[in-house]
Amino acid sequence: MKHQKISIVTLMIIVSSFVFFVAIVALFFGDWLDATFNVIGIRIATLFVAFAAFVSSSVFSLLIYMHNRTANKANDDANRRAELFREQQFASTNYSIIEFMDRMLIYEELQKYIDKYVVEKDLDFHMIDSRIDQNDILINPENYAFISIKIPFRVVEGKVVSSIFFDKLRFKRNNDSYEFIPPKGLVNNPVYILYNEQTKRNNAIINLIVYKSSQFFIPSQINMFSKIAINLEVTSLLGVRVKGVNELYFTNPEQIEGDGTNTYRINSSNFTLSEMPKVTELYASNSQ
Repeated sequence: MKHQKISIVTLMIIVSSFVFFVAIVALFFGDWLDATFNVIGIRIATLFVAFAAFVSSSVFSLLIYMHNRTANKANDDANRRAELFREQQFASTNYSIIEFMDRMLIYEELQKYIDKYVVEKDLDFHMIDSRIDQNDILINPENYAFISIKIPFRVVEGKVVSSIFFDKLRFKRNNDSYEFIPPKGLVNNPVYILYNEQTKRNNAIINLIVYKSSQFFIPSQINMFSKIAINLEVTSLLGVRVKGVNELYFTNPEQIEGDGTNTYRINSSNFTLSEMPKVTELYASNSQ
């Protein structure tokens, strides 16, 4: 924009100088022009004046156009800044921060859900051991074990939770590490949120898929873990999303339930933000 203004000013100076020069020449050679061209000289002078006026008005109109463009860009920039400020202000007061609490349960997934999702080649609400080929799960589901994890949570700051997505889960057992990721084509996987009428608590439920030969979870044994790290994103009911990492520290079970469920008492749940609150695109598009 600055270069355009310089070019226009330069053009105006050149045109003005040319008009001034021709006018001075016509002034000093007026008698010669009158004697040589007579009436034609007057016509030429009139034509020159008309052309100069046209150029002058054109340059003036161009200057007004450039000014309007500058003003429009300034207004657009101000509007974008104002919209960004409104979104940031809205996000800063309408996010949700959750804390996992009480007791985490690990148990075998119910067969009816395996038939509903995996057999029908739908891996929603499931996360896969990073060493497994997803296509083989859909072709040979009988070669894999399906484990469910239920973790109670509460909102410690912000609004009611609308949805929770897990990006990655990492379980550590001494020197062994188990990493679970979403199915191919998904950046994250939705968590099933179940409200318990008896305990008056919300539960986050996700299913894990491992090899049957894996030592990750054996229903007939007590399965010890030293730490669980969960990469997740939480979206509030008003469409504000936060991302972070939740680390769970707990007391390993001393016994297993009759159905093989392992119960882990959560002693500490640390949530670290990895991305500041942000209004989701879906909410932003609906609000326009």
